Amino acid sequence: MKILVVGAGGVGDAIAKIAARRSFFETMIVSDYDVTRAERTIAWIEAKHGPQGGRFVAAQIDASKPESVAAVAREHGATHVMNAVEPKFVPTIFAGALEAGADYLDMAMSLSKPHPEQPYALTGVKLGDEQFAAAAQWEAAGRLALVGMGVEPGLSDVFARYAADHLFSEIDELGTRDGANLVVRDDEGNEIFAPSFSIWTTIEECLNPPVIWEKDTGWYTTPPFSEPEVFDFPEGIGPVECVNVEHEEVLLMPRWVDAKRVTFKYGLGDEFIGILKTLHQLGLDKTEPLRVRSANGPVMVSPRDVVAAGLPDPATLGPRMTGKTCAGLWVTGTGVDGAPRAVYLYHVSDNEWTMAEYESQCVVWQTALNPVIALELLATGVWTGAGVLGPEAFDAQPFLNLMARPESEGGYGQPCGLEERAPVA
Repeated sequence: MKILVVGAGGVGDAIAKIAARRSFFETMIVSDYDVTRAERTIAWIEAKHGPQGGRFVAAQIDASKPESVAAVAREHGATHVMNAVEPKFVPTIFAGALEAGADYLDMAMSLSKPHPEQPYALTGVKLGDEQFAAAAQWEAAGRLALVGMGVEPGLSDVFARYAADHLFSEIDELGTRDGANLVVRDDEGNEIFAPSFSIWTTIEECLNPPVIWEKDTGWYTTPPFSEPEVFDFPEGIGPVECVNVEHEEVLLMPRWVDAKRVTFKYGLGDEFIGILKTLHQLGLDKTEPLRVRSANGPVMVSPRDVVAAGLPDPATLGPRMTGKTCAGLWVTGTGVDGAPRAVYLYHVSDNEWTMAEYESQCVVWQTALNPVIALELLATGVWTGAGVLGPEAFDAQPFLNLMARPESEGGYGQPCGLEERAPVA
């Protein structure tokens, strides 16, 4: 297996660092528009683990051009293209991988457009629709596009498959719930606003109308930040208010897992919600370029790109961050014994540990872990397939087993938790 990682930002950097401890692949090509970022990642790996004998290679790439992705993939004989950049680049990387005859993985799917205020069942393009529309091409080519294989979506979808196969005879709701107690401080120790993940992606997810799936209705949307609930997260994180957010799980899970309802709620907090609402009111969430004055004359600039440029790079926040982040799936319904059941399947990532082990902040590290596990299952033939598939299309047990097994025994040493919750009345 030869893996082309497109993007050497926070998540791409963490993917390479996690993969450096594994032996399932022959070569990993770490690429970025700014090749020095890829070179920095490889330098860290060699300083930590010693010379790699050419196992890691840096390359320059333009993720906005399918021909660039295809050219770099062909040049290095890549068998798999791992998309680790913002979701706006999904269409071009997706197309470039197919053109190069490589398999493809991503952690966020093609964007919804337009963003209707009425049910998606009636109008609009849903998350991932553009990719699923190309499924026949991928099947005909005998190639696999494994979409939504991060942590959320990704691990949460693996949990859905596991719950359906092993824990429940009937599922009422698959509810992804994400929360954290992370705090970022400045050099003086004051708490500051600094999103732990790409603000570009966060704006896209949080200001679009959230999607909900109901078996009798299909997909429909609600207003942003709707249906607030307080969810109690494990391992010391505690109660966090969560709200509906547009996310891929709701578009993926119903395709493979039988459930009456599918939701995604994210613990944002009042301050973050207020800032997002202000950005929207000012039009700073828009992606369409505006004509802006500059020292060198007028330039065309996307307001959202300006917001992103004005905030700290999430990849650099680790030293200033404390706390934990939790990704998980709350499942309700009827257990295999016929009794009402509710469980929360989850994985917690501690920033102190990820920084000590990988010099990677916990949110991006947790996101990066899961595609590496998936790549290993593909490399060893445990997971196989063709077409455009989500994580739910594969057996969850081998994934969770490999994830939990200690590193000394060939695993990743990251067991997931299962908490029994009070059944929903």
